[in-house]
Amino acid sequence: MSALDPILESTRAEVARRQASVPISRLARREDEIRPFVAALTAPGMSVIAEHKRRSPSAGVIRDGVAIEDVVRSYERGGAAALSILTEGPSFGGSLDDLRTARAASGLPILRKDFVVDRYQLHESLAAGADAILLIVAALHRRQLSDLYAEAGSLGLVAVVEVHDRHELETALSIDAELIGINNRDLVTLGVDVERTFELLPMIPTGKVVVAESGLRRREQLDRLAAAGVDAVLVGESLMRSADLEQACRALTI
Repeated sequence: MSALDPILESTRAEVARRQASVPISRLARREDEIRPFVAALTAPGMSVIAEHKRRSPSAGVIRDGVAIEDVVRSYERGGAAALSILTEGPSFGGSLDDLRTARAASGLPILRKDFVVDRYQLHESLAAGADAILLIVAALHRRQLSDLYAEAGSLGLVAVVEVHDRHELETALSIDAELIGINNRDLVTLGVDVERTFELLPMIPTGKVVVAESGLRRREQLDRLAAAGVDAVLVGESLMRSADLEQACRALTI
Protein backbone atom coordinates (compact mmCIF):
# COMPACT_ATOMS: atom_id res chain seq x y z
CA MET A 1 0.00 0.00 0.00
CA SER A 2 1.32 3.43 -0.94
CA ALA A 3 1.56 6.17 1.68
CA LEU A 4 -0.37 8.27 -0.83
CA ASP A 5 -3.56 6.20 -0.65
CA PRO A 6 -5.05 7.44 2.65
CA ILE A 7 -3.96 11.01 1.89
CA LEU A 8 -5.64 10.93 -1.51
CA GLU A 9 -8.82 9.48 -0.02
CA SER A 10 -9.09 12.25 2.56
CA THR A 11 -8.15 14.87 -0.03
CA ARG A 12 -10.96 13.83 -2.38
CA ALA A 13 -13.46 14.02 0.47
CA GLU A 14 -12.20 17.43 1.57
CA VAL A 15 -12.20 18.84 -1.97
CA ALA A 16 -15.81 17.67 -2.44
CA ARG A 17 -16.77 19.39 0.80
CA ARG A 18 -15.09 22.67 -0.18
CA GLN A 19 -16.57 22.61 -3.66
CA ALA A 20 -20.07 22.05 -2.29
CA SER A 21 -19.58 24.99 0.05
CA VAL A 22 -17.91 27.38 -2.43
CA PRO A 23 -18.25 26.38 -6.11
CA ILE A 24 -15.72 27.57 -8.67
CA SER A 25 -18.03 30.37 -9.81
CA ARG A 26 -17.96 31.85 -6.30
CA LEU A 27 -14.22 31.70 -5.68
CA ALA A 28 -12.59 35.07 -5.15
CA ARG A 29 -11.18 36.72 -8.26
CA ARG A 30 -7.42 37.17 -8.26
CA GLU A 31 -6.35 40.79 -8.55
CA ASP A 32 -2.55 40.58 -8.43
CA GLU A 33 -0.29 39.22 -11.15
CA ILE A 34 1.12 35.69 -11.22
CA ARG A 35 4.77 35.77 -10.24
CA PRO A 36 7.40 34.21 -12.56
CA PHE A 37 8.04 30.81 -10.98
CA VAL A 38 10.02 29.24 -13.84
CA ALA A 39 12.21 32.33 -14.25
CA ALA A 40 13.07 32.15 -10.55
CA LEU A 41 14.23 28.55 -10.92
CA THR A 42 16.25 29.07 -14.08
CA ALA A 43 18.29 32.04 -12.88
CA PRO A 44 22.06 31.41 -12.76
CA GLY A 45 23.19 29.07 -9.99
CA MET A 46 21.23 26.55 -7.95
CA SER A 47 17.81 27.89 -6.98
CA VAL A 48 16.31 26.94 -3.63
CA ILE A 49 12.58 26.49 -3.17
CA ALA A 50 12.23 26.88 0.60
CA GLU A 51 9.27 25.09 2.11
CA HIS A 52 6.99 25.79 5.04
CA LYS A 53 5.98 22.44 6.53
CA ARG A 54 4.73 21.83 10.06
CA ARG A 55 4.69 18.03 10.05
CA SER A 56 4.67 14.99 7.78
CA PRO A 57 3.70 11.30 7.95
CA SER A 58 7.36 10.26 7.79
CA ALA A 59 8.83 12.81 10.23
CA GLY A 60 5.97 13.60 12.58
CA VAL A 61 5.97 17.12 14.03
CA ILE A 62 8.76 19.13 12.43
CA ARG A 63 8.09 22.60 13.74
CA ASP A 64 4.96 24.31 14.96
CA GLY A 65 4.11 27.51 16.73
CA VAL A 66 6.21 29.80 14.53
CA ALA A 67 4.41 32.48 12.52
CA ILE A 68 4.38 31.71 8.82
CA GLU A 69 5.15 35.37 8.09
CA ASP A 70 8.41 35.02 10.01
CA VAL A 71 9.28 31.80 8.20
CA VAL A 72 8.81 33.09 4.66
CA ARG A 73 10.48 36.43 5.36
CA SER A 74 13.47 34.59 6.79
CA TYR A 75 13.63 32.44 3.68
CA GLU A 76 13.46 35.49 1.45
CA ARG A 77 16.26 37.25 3.35
CA GLY A 78 18.24 34.00 3.17
CA GLY A 79 18.23 34.02 -0.62
CA ALA A 80 15.45 31.56 -1.51
CA ALA A 81 14.33 31.82 -5.13
CA ALA A 82 10.78 30.66 -4.40
CA LEU A 83 8.54 29.34 -1.65
CA SER A 84 6.66 26.07 -1.22
CA ILE A 85 3.68 26.18 1.11
CA LEU A 86 2.13 22.90 2.22
CA THR A 87 -1.63 23.34 2.34
CA GLU A 88 -2.77 19.75 3.05
CA GLY A 89 -4.37 19.60 6.48
CA PRO A 90 -4.80 16.14 8.07
CA SER A 91 -1.29 14.79 7.39
CA PHE A 92 0.80 17.96 7.08
CA GLY A 93 -1.01 20.56 9.17
CA GLY A 94 -1.34 23.10 6.38
CA SER A 95 -4.16 25.18 4.92
CA LEU A 96 -4.95 27.63 2.16
CA ASP A 97 -4.79 30.34 4.81
CA ASP A 98 -1.07 29.56 5.10
CA LEU A 99 -0.74 30.25 1.38
CA ARG A 100 -2.63 33.52 1.62
CA THR A 101 -0.52 34.61 4.57
CA ALA A 102 2.71 33.75 2.78
CA ARG A 103 1.57 35.62 -0.31
CA ALA A 104 0.96 38.78 1.71
CA ALA A 105 4.26 38.49 3.59
CA SER A 106 6.68 37.78 0.73
CA GLY A 107 7.34 38.85 -2.83
CA LEU A 108 8.68 35.44 -3.91
CA PRO A 109 6.78 33.16 -6.29
CA ILE A 110 4.87 30.44 -4.46
CA LEU A 111 4.25 26.76 -5.13
CA ARG A 112 1.12 25.35 -3.56
CA LYS A 113 2.28 21.97 -2.26
CA ASP A 114 -0.71 19.68 -2.01
CA PHE A 115 -2.27 16.58 -3.54
CA VAL A 116 -4.13 17.88 -6.57
CA VAL A 117 -6.83 15.45 -7.71
CA ASP A 118 -9.50 17.79 -9.07
CA ARG A 119 -9.66 20.89 -11.29
CA TYR A 120 -11.36 22.72 -8.42
CA GLN A 121 -7.99 22.80 -6.63
CA LEU A 122 -6.42 24.63 -9.56
CA HIS A 123 -8.97 27.41 -9.34
CA GLU A 124 -8.75 27.73 -5.57
CA SER A 125 -4.95 27.75 -5.84
CA LEU A 126 -5.13 30.66 -8.24
CA ALA A 127 -7.62 32.50 -6.04
CA ALA A 128 -5.48 31.98 -2.92
CA GLY A 129 -2.33 33.40 -4.54
CA ALA A 130 -0.36 30.43 -5.83
CA ASP A 131 1.90 30.85 -8.85
CA ALA A 132 2.56 27.12 -9.29
CA ILE A 133 0.95 23.85 -8.29
CA LEU A 134 2.17 20.28 -7.83
CA LEU A 135 0.91 17.39 -9.94
CA ILE A 136 2.06 14.01 -8.61
CA VAL A 137 2.14 11.40 -11.36
CA ALA A 138 1.66 8.57 -8.85
CA ALA A 139 -1.60 10.17 -7.67
CA LEU A 140 -3.25 10.53 -11.08
CA HIS A 141 -4.28 8.53 -14.11
CA ARG A 142 -2.56 9.72 -17.26
CA ARG A 143 -5.72 11.38 -18.63
CA GLN A 144 -6.26 13.18 -15.32
CA LEU A 145 -2.65 14.33 -15.34
CA SER A 146 -2.90 15.58 -18.92
CA ASP A 147 -6.17 17.42 -18.31
CA LEU A 148 -5.02 19.04 -15.08
CA TYR A 149 -1.71 20.04 -16.66
CA ALA A 150 -3.48 21.69 -19.58
CA GLU A 151 -5.99 23.51 -17.39
CA ALA A 152 -3.29 24.77 -15.02
CA GLY A 153 -1.50 26.23 -18.02
CA SER A 154 -4.68 27.88 -19.29
CA LEU A 155 -5.03 29.60 -15.90
CA GLY A 156 -1.43 30.80 -16.01
CA LEU A 157 -0.25 28.44 -13.28
CA VAL A 158 3.02 26.54 -13.61
CA ALA A 159 2.75 22.81 -12.88
CA VAL A 160 5.60 20.97 -11.21
CA VAL A 161 5.07 17.40 -12.42
CA GLU A 162 6.52 15.10 -9.76
CA VAL A 163 7.96 11.67 -10.54
CA HIS A 164 9.55 8.90 -8.47
CA ASP A 165 10.69 6.36 -11.04
CA ARG A 166 11.33 5.76 -14.74
CA HIS A 167 7.75 4.83 -15.59
CA GLU A 168 6.41 8.01 -13.99
CA LEU A 169 9.05 10.06 -15.76
CA GLU A 170 7.97 8.59 -19.09
CA THR A 171 4.39 9.60 -18.28
CA ALA A 172 5.49 13.15 -17.42
CA LEU A 173 7.42 13.41 -20.66
CA SER A 174 4.46 12.07 -22.64
CA ILE A 175 2.44 15.17 -21.70
CA ASP A 176 5.45 17.38 -22.49
CA ALA A 177 5.84 18.62 -18.92
CA GLU A 178 8.17 21.61 -18.80
CA LEU A 179 9.06 21.43 -15.13
CA ILE A 180 9.83 18.03 -13.63
CA GLY A 181 10.26 17.37 -9.93
CA ILE A 182 12.18 14.25 -8.93
CA ASN A 183 11.17 13.11 -5.47
CA ASN A 184 13.86 11.03 -3.77
CA ARG A 185 11.33 9.59 -1.32
CA ASP A 186 9.85 6.12 -1.88
CA LEU A 187 6.08 6.40 -1.48
CA VAL A 188 5.73 2.86 -0.13
CA THR A 189 8.58 2.68 2.40
CA LEU A 190 8.92 6.48 2.86
CA GLY A 191 12.69 5.97 2.73
CA VAL A 192 14.86 8.53 0.94
CA ASP A 193 17.62 7.86 -1.57
CA VAL A 194 19.17 11.02 -3.01
CA GLU A 195 20.73 8.95 -5.80
CA ARG A 196 17.27 8.64 -7.37
CA THR A 197 17.69 12.07 -8.96
CA PHE A 198 20.99 11.10 -10.56
CA GLU A 199 19.47 7.85 -11.87
CA LEU A 200 16.60 9.63 -13.63
CA LEU A 201 18.44 12.73 -14.87
CA PRO A 202 19.96 11.11 -17.98
CA MET A 203 16.46 10.24 -19.21
CA ILE A 204 15.28 13.87 -19.17
CA PRO A 205 15.64 15.75 -22.46
CA THR A 206 17.62 18.97 -22.67
CA GLY A 207 15.48 22.04 -22.12
CA LYS A 208 13.38 20.72 -19.25
CA VAL A 209 13.54 22.42 -15.86
CA VAL A 210 14.43 19.91 -13.13
CA VAL A 211 13.79 20.19 -9.40
CA ALA A 212 15.24 17.68 -6.91
CA GLU A 213 13.13 17.00 -3.80
CA SER A 214 13.62 15.27 -0.42
CA GLY A 215 16.70 14.38 1.60
CA LEU A 216 18.65 17.52 0.75
CA ARG A 217 20.26 19.45 3.57
CA ARG A 218 23.90 20.19 2.73
CA ARG A 219 25.53 22.60 0.31
CA GLU A 220 27.78 19.89 -1.12
CA GLN A 221 24.67 17.94 -2.15
CA LEU A 222 23.38 20.99 -4.01
CA ASP A 223 26.74 21.55 -5.69
CA ARG A 224 26.75 17.97 -6.95
CA LEU A 225 23.20 18.32 -8.27
CA ALA A 226 24.04 21.59 -9.99
CA ALA A 227 27.05 19.99 -11.68
CA ALA A 228 24.74 17.23 -12.98
CA GLY A 229 22.33 19.75 -14.49
CA VAL A 230 19.61 20.15 -11.85
CA ASP A 231 18.10 23.65 -11.85
CA ALA A 232 16.58 23.82 -8.37
CA VAL A 233 16.04 21.97 -5.11
CA LEU A 234 13.04 21.92 -2.82
CA VAL A 235 14.10 21.91 0.83
CA GLY A 236 11.69 21.81 3.73
CA GLU A 237 12.37 19.63 6.76
CA SER A 238 16.02 20.54 7.28
CA LEU A 239 15.24 24.25 7.05
CA MET A 240 12.20 24.07 9.31
CA ARG A 241 14.22 22.26 11.99
CA SER A 242 16.91 24.97 11.99
CA ALA A 243 17.16 27.36 14.92
CA ASP A 244 17.99 30.19 12.51
CA LEU A 245 15.87 29.87 9.36
CA GLU A 246 17.52 32.73 7.53
CA GLN A 247 21.05 31.49 8.16
CA ALA A 248 20.13 27.91 7.27
CA CYS A 249 18.69 29.08 3.96
CA ARG A 250 21.66 31.33 3.25
CA ALA A 251 24.04 28.41 3.82
CA LEU A 252 22.39 26.68 0.84
CA THR A 253 22.16 29.69 -1.44
CA ILE A 254 25.53 31.43 -1.13
